[in-house]
Amino acid sequence: MSLVDLTPDELLTTTRSVRKRLDLSRPVPLELVKDCISIALQAPSGSNRQTWHWVVVTDARQRAAIGRYYQRAVRTYLRSEGACGSLFPEDPRRHAIQRRVGSSVAHLGDRMGDVPVLVLPCLDASAAPEYNEAGRWGSIIQAGWSYMLAARARRLGTAWTTLHLMYEKEIADLLGLPGGIVQAALIPTAFTLGTDFRPAARQPLEDVLHIDSW
Repeated sequence: MSLVDLTPDELLTTTRSVRKRLDLSRPVPLELVKDCISIALQAPSGSNRQTWHWVVVTDARQRAAIGRYYQRAVRTYLRSEGACGSLFPEDPRRHAIQRRVGSSVAHLGDRMGDVPVLVLPCLDASAAPEYNEAGRWGSIIQAGWSYMLAARARRLGTAWTTLHLMYEKEIADLLGLPGGIVQAALIPTAFTLGTDFRPAARQPLEDVLHIDSW
C-alpha cells in the first residue's frame, strides 16, 4: 500500500484522534499493524530499556467484550464534570470544542467493539524504575504516538484513549496479561472515511511559550 503524500510537518499536525470517521466495515491487514508497531519500536525510551509490549486484538468476541467495558467507562465519563465543555464555561470557543469532543467520544464509545483492530500498548512495570514516572510513562507514550503517526501515513485512523482503564483488571484478565504488565492506552485502528484531516485549534504560541524564565 502506498503511503499518504504528506510532508513531515503535515503528518505531525494532521494526525488526529479519529472517532467518527473510522471505517468499521473494512478489514485492516495485520501486516499493516505490524509495520506500524515496528516503526513505534524506534521511539525513544527511558534508559534505553524498551520495556513495552503490544497487544493486538482482532478476535471479534474479544473486541466486543472490550467494547462493552469501554462503553460503560465512556458513559461514566460523560456524566462527569470534565466532559462536554464544563471545564471551560468562561471560554465559549473552548466550551464548543469540548462539546464536539464529547459527542465524538460518545460515538466511539458505542462502536469501540466494532473497530477492526484494537491495539493496547503496555509496559512491564516490574522492569521500569519506580522513582521515575516520567521516564516510565514517557517511553510508552512516545512509542504509542509513533504508532499513530505510522498509521496515519498508511491511511489508518487511530485515537489515544484511556477510559478503558476504569476496567483495567477485567480487560487484563480477558486478554490473559501476566502480572506486572500495565496497560497504557487503548488505540482503535481502522481505515478512515477520507484522509482530509486538518490541524486542530490550539492556544496561541505566545500564551504558552516561556524563554529563559516564566
